[in-house]
Parts: sequence; structure tokens; C-alpha cells
Amino acid sequence: MLYVVTGPPAAGKSSWIDAHAKPTDVVIDLDRITRALTGPGAPNWNQHPLHLRVAHRARYAAMDEAFQLLDQLDVYLIHTMPSAKHLAKYKRLGARIVVVDPGESVVKRRIEAMRDTSMRRVASRWYRSQQSRRPRDVTVNGGLEW
Repeated sequence: MLYVVTGPPAAGKSSWIDAHAKPTDVVIDLDRITRALTGPGAPNWNQHPLHLRVAHRARYAAMDEAFQLLDQLDVYLIHTMPSAKHLAKYKRLGARIVVVDPGESVVKRRIEAMRDTSMRRVASRWYRSQQSRRPRDVTVNGGLEW
């Protein structure tokens, strides 16, 4: 099964996955990938453009490979703002889309406390994009499922 976990920065997407994934599952999380690819002492929330460039390429390679194995294992993918094209692909793969959103005020406080301030723009863009798109009728373990 493919689980696509979406939500604004600092919403708790990784925490949601930590609470649901098993050790045998594959987790594709750009933050984890970036951390794995940077040297000792790099910040946990590294947004350096060159590091992100490498991490994005690794993420897409991991996605391509993991999607071929969905009949053998569960895959948890964090995708903050999937496009309509990506959502269509995920749905073709039979994905469950889980939205983790504790609310804009909580997200803003978390960004101030734990993330680079550039994430404010990403969070604002996420909330603007969700106003017309997100269903609000099914709650699944603290997230919304499409």
C-alpha cells in the first residue's frame, strides 16, 4: 500500500509516519534523505539549494523503485504539495492520501520554533492551495484521508 502524507511544513507528517509505519516499511521523506546525504553537524532542517538538489534526485529514484514494489511492501511518502498530476498518479497506484494539518496557527508557531523562516512562505502557499481542494469529511488518526 502507498500512503502519501501531505500537509504544511511542521504539521507533523513525519510524526504521523513514525506512529504508523513498521520497521519493514519504506519511508520516503525529503528531510530524512537530506539529513542522510549531508555531513556531520549539518542542521536537521537543511534547506541548502545544492543539498536539496541532490536529495530531490535521490527521492525521485527511491519513489520509482518503491512504486514497483507496492505489492510486496508498504511505502510512506511525504509530499507536501502534490500537483494534480502527482495526485492522479498516486491514485492510479491505489494510494491513500493522508492530510496532516494541526491548523495554521500551530504550524506558524512550530516554524518559528523549529524551522528556517523560509518555510513560512511554503506554509502560506500550502494553506492557499488547500482552500478549494481539500475535503474535510473523513478523519483518520489525526489526519484527513481523501
